Amino acid sequence: MKRIKTDVLVIGAGSGGLSVAAGASQMGASVTLLEGHKMGGDCLNFGCVPSKALIASAKAAYGQAHASPYGVADTDPQVDYAAAKDHVADVIATIAPVDSQERFEGFGVNVIREYGHFISPTEVQAGDTVIKARRVVISTGSSPLVPPIPGLSDVPYETNETLFDLREQPEHLLIIGGGPIGMEMAQAHIRLGSKVTVIEGAKALGKDDPELAKVVLDTLKDEGVEIAEDAMAAEIRGQAGAIEVEVKDGRVFKGSHLLMAVGRKSNTDKLNLDAAGIKTTRTGIEVDASMRTSNRKVYAIGDVAGGLQFTHVAGYHAGVIIRSMLFGLPSKAKTSHIPWATYTDPELSQVGLTEAQARDAHGDKLEVIRFDYHHNDRAIAERKTKGFIKLMVVKGRPVGASIVGYQAGELINLWALVLANNMKMSQVAAMVAPYPTIGEVNKRAAGAYYTPRLFDNPTVKRVVGFVQRFIP
Repeated sequence: MKRIKTDVLVIGAGSGGLSVAAGASQMGASVTLLEGHKMGGDCLNFGCVPSKALIASAKAAYGQAHASPYGVADTDPQVDYAAAKDHVADVIATIAPVDSQERFEGFGVNVIREYGHFISPTEVQAGDTVIKARRVVISTGSSPLVPPIPGLSDVPYETNETLFDLREQPEHLLIIGGGPIGMEMAQAHIRLGSKVTVIEGAKALGKDDPELAKVVLDTLKDEGVEIAEDAMAAEIRGQAGAIEVEVKDGRVFKGSHLLMAVGRKSNTDKLNLDAAGIKTTRTGIEVDASMRTSNRKVYAIGDVAGGLQFTHVAGYHAGVIIRSMLFGLPSKAKTSHIPWATYTDPELSQVGLTEAQARDAHGDKLEVIRFDYHHNDRAIAERKTKGFIKLMVVKGRPVGASIVGYQAGELINLWALVLANNMKMSQVAAMVAPYPTIGEVNKRAAGAYYTPRLFDNPTVKRVVGFVQRFIP
């Protein structure tokens, strides 16, 4: 057995782990990185990147069929599903070198392509190597949650880890789960020519503001997606090409392919956490605000820590712990400024509190400001007027922003900045946005906060009247 020592041991080469490895190594720490599967983790290989690439193919197909409003003849798109998957593979291959073993070895990182497991509070074994580390970072991510639905084990099904390798276009795709993954893939496949049924046990897009979620869900229904809510799967039966899902109220949904998209589970099974004295919760590894586990020499970041499961959150966690590990400075993670987006068309994004959460937290102090896309000139020019922004404001400071509409995932960036820095509405209103841009939606929403204060204010009118009478 080979034994090595290192300052920082990173387990898992996904978004968070790679950020820690690159940062720590380039700032002078000795770093060892373990990865038993694919460099780049879920996001590059099975999640964010391939899903957005497939969505891009679907948008191209939809655009051909809906070009007449722009003075261009509608055309039935000739979809080659396998070629669309070639596009997905090419996108992954283009980005992969950024996350490659060779690149990180160039940073001075010792990359070992093995899974690791604890054999003591400070030692991890990976293959024939035992690594003793001053600090350990667990960044093993998450995997698709596959619930024990009767009959599922006897029926072929896809998850996000297999869907992007599927070359045969589904004639009728059944999707169990109406969260972001389910709804993104539903719209992508309906636009590529498949029939799609989404089967959701509660409410589709249930973690978002229901008023905004309705805009997305109505759009998907208009495009032909069947969405069955309050439909808890009770039994699955059939075979390849002929699958049936029966739900608890007796409804039966039939399709050719099945995608399981009911959630994620933290990847902890291979780690032997008990040997390191690391506690877990129902959702993942237990951590404090500094992302430290019950073993003070071990951190857990990203999906495996059981909080918000987004690639950008793992990257944020990496920055938090680098400050602590390398410089010995206090550093804590918070969630109030973390945005997220669902990349349907229209997009759906959120940062901070939703309206319901803000009302619970702030009561009568809350002001809700709205601005509709159909008042934005660029949206009119692009024929992208469906949607609106909703701002939750308390004493002149935003505490949340919800956006549904064209480029909502881009627009939410500004409000993430505002919440991260505790900025005021006046600072956003002072921004000058180029005309005509979709970004003016944010500027105009901030302006809408001041409209009644300026134009419906008797005191303001008296002051202006006085100035006009007495100031030459």
